[in-house]
Amino acid sequence: MSSESAPSPRPATKSVIPVAGMGTRFLPATKAVPKELLPVVDRPALQYIVEEAARAGVGEVLMVTGRNKGSIEDYFDRTPELETALEAKGDQSRLDAVHESTDVAQVFFVRQGEAKGLGHAVLQAAPFVGDEPFAVLLGDDIIDARDHLLEQMLAVQAEHGGAVIALLDVGADNISKYGAVAVEDAHVSGDAAGDQVFRVTGMVEKPPADEAPSTLAIIGRYVLPPEVFPAIRDTPPGRGGEIQLTDALLKLVEDGMPVHGVVFSGRRYDTGDKLDYLKAVVQLAVERDDLGPSFGPWLRNFVADLPAEGASPA
Repeated sequence: MSSESAPSPRPATKSVIPVAGMGTRFLPATKAVPKELLPVVDRPALQYIVEEAARAGVGEVLMVTGRNKGSIEDYFDRTPELETALEAKGDQSRLDAVHESTDVAQVFFVRQGEAKGLGHAVLQAAPFVGDEPFAVLLGDDIIDARDHLLEQMLAVQAEHGGAVIALLDVGADNISKYGAVAVEDAHVSGDAAGDQVFRVTGMVEKPPADEAPSTLAIIGRYVLPPEVFPAIRDTPPGRGGEIQLTDALLKLVEDGMPVHGVVFSGRRYDTGDKLDYLKAVVQLAVERDDLGPSFGPWLRNFVADLPAEGASPA
C-alpha cells in the first residue's frame, strides 16, 4: 500500500450507508421494523441520512443491508398503488412527500451476509466504489441540514487526500462509548466559517476513560480513499470479534497516509439509543414550521407541570 494518498483528481460522488445491524437496543419494535426506518417525527432516520448525502453531492448511495431488511428496499422504491390513491384524493402534499423518499438519491443495495462489524460492512462496497474516494454515513447520527459537515469533510479530502473522519468532543465521561483519536497539537485549518481540522496520529476503539488519547470521539461520518479496502482485508477481528473500521484506519495512519479529523461543532441528533432517540424527535419537532408553534408551547406546559425531582406525582 502506498504511504501517501494524493488528492484525487475526481471528486467523490458515491456514499455507503451500512444498515445491517439488528437494532437490539430498540427491541421489541425492531423484531418487525428495521431500526433505520423508525420515524423521527414523520420520516425515517435513514431518509435524513440519504438527504444529507444527496445535498453533499454524493447521491449515488449504496446501502449495505442484512437479513430481514427488505423493507428498507421497499421504502426507497416506488409505490404505484399508494401514489395513484393519493392522486385520486388530490392529496398533493402527501404525494410530494412520498416522491421525496424515492427521488432523493440513486440508491443501490448489497447484502453483508454475516454481521462481522463496520469494517466488513464497508468492504462490501469495494466493487461499487472502485478506485474513487467515497463517503460513509452511519444512520445513528443525524446532522442538521443547516450544518455542512459532510461538505467540509469532502473538501478536506479533496485538498489533502487520504481519509477524513468526523470528530466530536464528548468529554471524559462518554469517551468509552466511542472510538477515540490522538491528534497533533496544531490544527490544520478551521475558523469561524468551518470546524477545526487536525491531523490524526492515532486511534483506539472504545477505550476506558483513563486510557483514551483524548476526548475527541469518532462520530458517524467518514470520507475514505479506496486504499481503505486492502487495509480492511488485512485487519483481523478486533474488539467484540468484529472487523473494526477504526483498526483499518489506524493501519492507514501507521503507513503514513494522511488521516484528518474535522471537529464538529454544529447540531447533531443521536438516534442510537432510546433516550437520545426521544430527544432527537422532540428537538426536530420543535423546530418544524408546521409543528413547532403548537408543540413548543404544549411541551413547555407539560414540563412545567412535572413534579419536582424526588417528589411524588399528584
